[in-house]
Amino acid sequence: MTGRAGGEKGTAAPAAAPSVAGVEWHPDPAGEMEAVIGLEIHVQLRTREKLFCADVPEFGVDPNTRVCPVCLGLPGALPVLNREAVELAMRAALGFGCTIHQRSVFERKNYFYPDLPKGYQISQFEEPLATGGLLEVRMGEDGQETFPVRIRRMHLEEDAGKSIHDRVPDRTAVDLNRTGTPLVEMVSEPDLRSPAQVRAYLDQVKRILEYLDVSDCNMEEGSLRVDANVSIRPRGSRELGTKTELKNLNSFSGVERALEVEIARQVALVRSGGQVTHETLLWDERRQTVRSMRSKEDSQDYRYFPDPDLPPVLVSPAWIQAARDALPELPEARRTRFVEAYSLPAYDAGVLTARRPLADFYEAVVRAHSDGDAKEVANWVMGPVLALANTRSREVEALGLEPEGLAELLALVSEGRVNRRAARTILERMVESGAGGAGTPEAIMEAEGLAQVSDDGRIQEWVHEVVAAHPDEVARFRSGERRLQGFFMGEVMKRSRGKADPGEVARILGARLKGV
Repeated sequence: MTGRAGGEKGTAAPAAAPSVAGVEWHPDPAGEMEAVIGLEIHVQLRTREKLFCADVPEFGVDPNTRVCPVCLGLPGALPVLNREAVELAMRAALGFGCTIHQRSVFERKNYFYPDLPKGYQISQFEEPLATGGLLEVRMGEDGQETFPVRIRRMHLEEDAGKSIHDRVPDRTAVDLNRTGTPLVEMVSEPDLRSPAQVRAYLDQVKRILEYLDVSDCNMEEGSLRVDANVSIRPRGSRELGTKTELKNLNSFSGVERALEVEIARQVALVRSGGQVTHETLLWDERRQTVRSMRSKEDSQDYRYFPDPDLPPVLVSPAWIQAARDALPELPEARRTRFVEAYSLPAYDAGVLTARRPLADFYEAVVRAHSDGDAKEVANWVMGPVLALANTRSREVEALGLEPEGLAELLALVSEGRVNRRAARTILERMVESGAGGAGTPEAIMEAEGLAQVSDDGRIQEWVHEVVAAHPDEVARFRSGERRLQGFFMGEVMKRSRGKADPGEVARILGARLKGV
């Protein structure tokens, strides 16, 4: 059974492909071949109930405890469509610029697998919910490199169960809790040309889905799953080569690495005179290799036909317009606005809009900050705040840090009441105690004696003590070792326990070292 990327037919050959596990990725040093990649992204919708029954789609509960006659396909049980799932799928489709069709049809996709209790999956094929989207993907640190990816279709379908191979020795267990969970499948055209482009595309898709609040996109829990279709062809050719489908891709880095391995495998195979077989491959993360799972099915193998228990989904123009009107500001528009409204560099705007809660937090701090210095707020959010979040393995919104609290702290800095070093200490205390636990930034400053000292007399004393304690370094400085200025600054700040005004220290210390 063979086929080509994009649905065209090809010829298979039984030639074995050489292993490329562990090699550095150089699939075609001469640049004669190019990859053609399309993705199928399965997104679990954030609904209170499953797609066709009232069971709760809940991760981590005991196996086979979130099932009912409908999702188990028991005789006489009839499915009822979840309106909330349709609304979330519409929101997702509009977020990627797709056209929502007023009529879509659920069909039965027939195949046998142990975790598919009905013997078919309810999906959409001939008449999907939406088609024809487009995403401009940004790459590079500054986001200036862009490329388009067309979205072929987005359709609703139910999830299958889960086969578990490591629970019972020498047996495969089946957990049907996930059966019937609502998914939207997002199918791209084969517009991607490298694993790096795929990674950039996935990052941007995930960001948009999170902004739309249609899914938590948690790959570890299966809320976002990716299948990749990949083929190779001579560079400049418009013909599509025979494709393989990669499954078991559990992270974006795993997708990227699996594609590197598979593209290199196909190039090596073709260069050795073999032909690529149209098949489904499993990615082995531990061994960093691919292995054959089964021959690749085509649509006719699934024997799609309209589900007789479900009427067509009819979506009115008013419903579509209401969904469009309710769309939030999406990350690309927000990124552009941050550059224009706050005079931020493109890099800063990209970092701050990477996640909707982070962008919300940043804007809330800007609104609350007394002097409105948006760049200063960006520096603090991107620097100390994100650093604290990273060291605690949390997102910013989980730190317990209120935007108003950070704005008050920045006001203390801008007023010269604390220096930056002390402000970082105060910030840590605010995070350690949680929201409101340690009082205001000013209360922490007073309680820990962190107020900045600008008094000339006190700073003169600290400078005198440091200079007197290091005569050899003073002599070296006066002989031309100007880099020692930093050493003396550090010693004075240490002696002042970080409270001295750095500007005043630099002025007084500079005069003293020069013998003025």
